[in-house]
Amino acid sequence: MSEVSILIAGIGNIFLGDDAFGCEVVKELSRREWPKNVRLVDFGIRGFDLAYAMLDEHDLTIFVDAVPRGNAPGTLYTIEPDLSDVESFEGNVTLETHGMNPMKVLQMVKTMGGRFKKVLLIGCEPETFGPEEGLFGLSAVVQAAVPEAAKIVESLVNKQLEQSFEMIA
Repeated sequence: MSEVSILIAGIGNIFLGDDAFGCEVVKELSRREWPKNVRLVDFGIRGFDLAYAMLDEHDLTIFVDAVPRGNAPGTLYTIEPDLSDVESFEGNVTLETHGMNPMKVLQMVKTMGGRFKKVLLIGCEPETFGPEEGLFGLSAVVQAAVPEAAKIVESLVNKQLEQSFEMIA
C-alpha cells in the first residue's frame, strides 16, 4: 500500500482584503513541520497550477479560502463539496486568469482525466474584499480567525494520517 498523499491549497487574492484568507492560513501553516507526503502550497489565484497539482490524485485535498455565506465575518466553515456536481459536468471549462473558483478547478481536473478522493474546504466568512482599487491585508476579525483555521486544517491532516496508518496496521 502506498503512502497517503495530502494537498493543502491556499486560495485567494492578496490585493482584495479578506480574499487573502487562504494565503494567510497557508503562511501560518508553513511555520509548522509537515511530513513529506503533505504538500502545502499558496496557489493564490493560479487555478491552472492548482488543477495540475490535483492531477497527482491526492487522498485528501484541503482548499482554504474566503467563503461568503451570509454569516458574521470571521465565521469558519468546514465544507465537503458535493462532487457529484463535478461528476455530472459536461462541456468546456474556462478558468479566469485573475480569480479562482474551486468548483471550476475541480471541473477542469475532471476534464483532464484526474480524479479526487476526498476534497474539503476550510472557509472563512469575509468582512470585506476592499474598494474597487483593492485592499492589502485582512480585516481584524478575519485575521483573528487565521490561527483557528490553521488548527482545523492541522486536525484534518492528522485525522487522515491516523486513518491511513490504521488501515496499514
